[in-house]
Amino acid sequence: MTQIASPLKSGAKAPDFQTTIQDGSNRSSADYAGKKYAVYFYPRDMTPGCTAQACNLTENFDALQEAGIEILGVSPDPAAKHMKFIDKYGIRFDLACDEDKAMHNAFGVWGLKKFMGKEFMGVIRSTFIIDKNGRLAHIMDKVRTKTHHEDVMKILKNSIPFR
Repeated sequence: MTQIASPLKSGAKAPDFQTTIQDGSNRSSADYAGKKYAVYFYPRDMTPGCTAQACNLTENFDALQEAGIEILGVSPDPAAKHMKFIDKYGIRFDLACDEDKAMHNAFGVWGLKKFMGKEFMGVIRSTFIIDKNGRLAHIMDKVRTKTHHEDVMKILKNSIPFR
C-alpha cells in the first residue's frame, strides 16, 4: 500500500489538540504537559491490524508505564465503538474519538492512500512520540501492529530526550 507520511518532523513542537475520549470526557495536549506520551493513529476499532496493535500495547502497558510513557490511541470512530473495543479486548489506555479528523489533519495522517490500484482517503497508521517539553521526539510512519510496543521501547531506550 502506498501512502504519504506526515509532513511533521522530529524536533518540532507537537500539534496542540483537544478531543473527546471513549467515556465522553475531554483530553487535550495540555493534559500531557510535562509527560512523555505516544499518540498513535489507527484506522478502525475491531479490525485485525488495529486489534493486534491495541492488544500488543495493552499486554505491555505496565512496561510502557514503567518507562514513563502515556498512550493515546486515535481513530475516527465514535465513543460507543471505542467503549465496545475497550470492553471486548481490555484496552488499558484512552482512545480519542476524532470523528471530525481534526487531530488526524493536525498530525498530517489523514491522506491519500493507494491499494490495489485504487486511491482513497484514509488514516495513515502512524505513531508520534512526544517528549516532556511537547516536542516530537520520534515519528513512526512504518508501524508494525503486532510488535508496536517493542518498537516504542527501542525508541525510548535510544532517544536522548527520553533518558
